[in-house]
Amino acid sequence: MPMITDSWIPASSAGKNTMVNITSDPASASLVWTSSDGETGIYSPGDIAWVLASTALVWIMVPGVGFFYSGLLRRKNALSMIYLSMMTLAVVSFQWFFWGYSLAFSDTGSSFLGDLKHFGLMGVLERPSMGNPRIPAIVFCIYQLMFAAITPMLAVGGFAERAHLGPLIVFVFAWSTLVYDPIACWTWNSHGWGFKLGNLDFAGGTPVHISSGTAALAISFYMRKRRGYGTEALAYKPHNTTFVILGTVLLWFGWFGFNGGSALAANLRAAQACIVTNLSASVGGLTWMLWDYRIERKWSAVGFCSGAIAGLVAITPGSGYVGAPAAVLFGFMAGTVCNFATQLKFLVGYDDSLDIFASHAVGGIVGNILTALFAQKSIAAFDGTDIAGGWIDHHYIQLAYHIADSSAGLAYSFVMTTIILWIMHFIPGLRLRVPEQTELIGIDECEMGEYAYDFVGLQTELQPQSYGHSNSYELRNSELKDRSSPI
Repeated sequence: MPMITDSWIPASSAGKNTMVNITSDPASASLVWTSSDGETGIYSPGDIAWVLASTALVWIMVPGVGFFYSGLLRRKNALSMIYLSMMTLAVVSFQWFFWGYSLAFSDTGSSFLGDLKHFGLMGVLERPSMGNPRIPAIVFCIYQLMFAAITPMLAVGGFAERAHLGPLIVFVFAWSTLVYDPIACWTWNSHGWGFKLGNLDFAGGTPVHISSGTAALAISFYMRKRRGYGTEALAYKPHNTTFVILGTVLLWFGWFGFNGGSALAANLRAAQACIVTNLSASVGGLTWMLWDYRIERKWSAVGFCSGAIAGLVAITPGSGYVGAPAAVLFGFMAGTVCNFATQLKFLVGYDDSLDIFASHAVGGIVGNILTALFAQKSIAAFDGTDIAGGWIDHHYIQLAYHIADSSAGLAYSFVMTTIILWIMHFIPGLRLRVPEQTELIGIDECEMGEYAYDFVGLQTELQPQSYGHSNSYELRNSELKDRSSPI
């Protein structure tokens, strides 16, 4: 391979064409950027490659969420959830380019929210990134985009089986701007109040999981219960366990980039994050499955997958700070606490059809608290990072920092999500709740006119239930008779 020793690359910055001077240092195998005024940056090709590979790993998690959610729902709503995963990715990709990255990571913003310094990605290319000066800002930007994309997708599961698809485009854009970006800013931006306070959140316990899980709770309250809630009509099992397992595989696979990539470098700390991520997921899956076995005496694949996700959620904030023995506890506590947290919806009376609050918000809180207890300065030092550590290093105030951060993220996400939903409620064309007939027939048919499968089994789901409402079935039955059922 010929070595590039000097490269001038035309680029657009601040609305005008500039030239990017990139050179190669043969001695260190590094890339060297030099600005016109003499400012320099030294980049590691290995770190760039790892972060870009991690970007692809996290990307695959977004449709992974779609498949996971789809498998848990009824077949008449299966396709819409997979579609929503791709729609969310597309909307957030534009939002991140438009102003999302700037609101989260501009270096001239406030302790709560960034400014529009990088509006339209102005000035985001060759300069050293905020996360790691050994990778350029454009690499950091595309990697962080994947976090911004998966977070609203986790929350969108709260709309399952009862929301119009069109207004969700607006919701995702608004929620990303008003909820995700501020929380990401105060957590990871060097000017953010949580960052300055000393909160330790390696890969998104609060910005990703607590924010999305709490948003799903707010969505569940706003959307009200589905038709037939509390009756046998909704006492269904996941329609496609294979999709649930496939979604878990994609998520688990991608989480190596989610946590390991958050080191923003190909180093020992990234490897440590991968080790504890895999271990916590494994223990979480086994723990949840065993808790379910005590009730039904069945080895549940769905239970294992749910526990693995809970373990992955919990280890996320601590993956770059804790050792392997602690990861076992992370997985056990997540598999236990999140399993029992699924009963909250019955106690409080909300319809969280996919248990997003129990898995992500509760799991994120468990992870944040355990990180405060078991964070080790010796592990953070694997890449030269200096922290005071957690309780294991006798730094007891760390728990207070994490409780404050978790509480702030939970309260902010719940309140802002509720405000967004009710503002949309009073704007013509943006009301999210579908009418009862649409809910009965299914989102796939009424909103998309497309299906995940054929029509086999659809009439069974549309049969009138003991609690009434047979008129909707009779109204639709004549249409279904004319449809073919290819097998």
